[in-house]
Amino acid sequence: MDRQNFTHGPDSTNNTSNFALPMFMFAGGAIGNLIAIFVLSVSIRERKSSAFYTLVCGLAVTDLLGTCLASPLTIANYLDPNVLMMPHVCEFHSFLLLFFGLTGLSIICAMAAERYLAICCPYTYQRWRVDRGFALKFLSLIYISHVVFCCLPAMGASASELQQSATWCFINWRTPEPVAAAYCVLYGVVSLLLILGTIVLNLAVCSALLLMRRRTARRPVAKGSVGQRWTALSSTAETQMIAVLVTTSVVVLACSAPLVIRVFHNCFILEQDPTADLASIRIASVNPILDPWIYILLRRSLFRRIFRLTRRRRRTRRNSSPKAPRNSFHPELTGKSPVLTQLIGNANITAQLPFSFKTTTNNAGSLCQTQTEDVVSECLALSRAASSSMHQLPSHSCWKD
Repeated sequence: MDRQNFTHGPDSTNNTSNFALPMFMFAGGAIGNLIAIFVLSVSIRERKSSAFYTLVCGLAVTDLLGTCLASPLTIANYLDPNVLMMPHVCEFHSFLLLFFGLTGLSIICAMAAERYLAICCPYTYQRWRVDRGFALKFLSLIYISHVVFCCLPAMGASASELQQSATWCFINWRTPEPVAAAYCVLYGVVSLLLILGTIVLNLAVCSALLLMRRRTARRPVAKGSVGQRWTALSSTAETQMIAVLVTTSVVVLACSAPLVIRVFHNCFILEQDPTADLASIRIASVNPILDPWIYILLRRSLFRRIFRLTRRRRRTRRNSSPKAPRNSFHPELTGKSPVLTQLIGNANITAQLPFSFKTTTNNAGSLCQTQTEDVVSECLALSRAASSSMHQLPSHSCWKD
């Protein structure tokens, strides 16, 4: 097997002025991930002990390591085009791109699986004791398995080559050898399965939350209990986790999908398009720059402010809604006694009864009107008697002894 192909393509002449873009990407990725790790480390103890935020920290550390290890080699190659022509350096650079690309997809899929178990399978979540220790063990398993898988090209399963743009190394995805072609297809299939698994799990989590909300809203319970149950279900921390998960998934999948597409394209179609290959690896390199700002911007304090603003708007809408009409019969007696208020309310309801029976006959309507007038007169007599008895009561100071 021809292990290496370290030949430059037609674009091998690089100027030192071209390394401004990798320098900017390196600075953005390193600074952003350092800030994200600091923000996650100063979070409250409950968030630190959760499995989800352990995976988030693992993703931030993975992005930081990938930026700090791969970007300096790219910058050095822009300064000296002979850097990536060395076989071991090219193999190491190819390993970094394979490992960190696959590890990022695996961690984001693990985050989606953790939220799926927590929301859709809570008994399994508790039985497996999914906590910080479980997440650390799972991260260790991801790192060890991916290191072994991505070291296979250096062990002879495939070949690493300098791409035609002469700025990055990757596996030889146009080789006719069956073993190397099988490894290239296997890498693309694993990446594609992780992408599809993340999408399916995210859709399942979002649909489960919506279904829970509909079921809770349809229950015939007392006033205010629906809001309390849904508030407990979609608390600030839970909503923040889902927002971080969905946003990070969209960013990771959007950045990783072009490279996976190019892997399948180069394995099966065998048409050379170095511009598309370079664009796909640059899009994948943007992922470590965008990920940390999701954790920084989608903080819990920001969600608290958003929820406060939503609650204020709801309160203002409730206050601006039309109030119930006041009692037209003796409004001055409404606030003096609850008994009188109840009597006057009954009188109002009874007075409005004839208007709801307009389809009845005239005799029945006159009979109802006569009975209603009697009831109203009795209620007014009772209210006047109670009002006069209240004026005859002694003052409050007489009851002190």
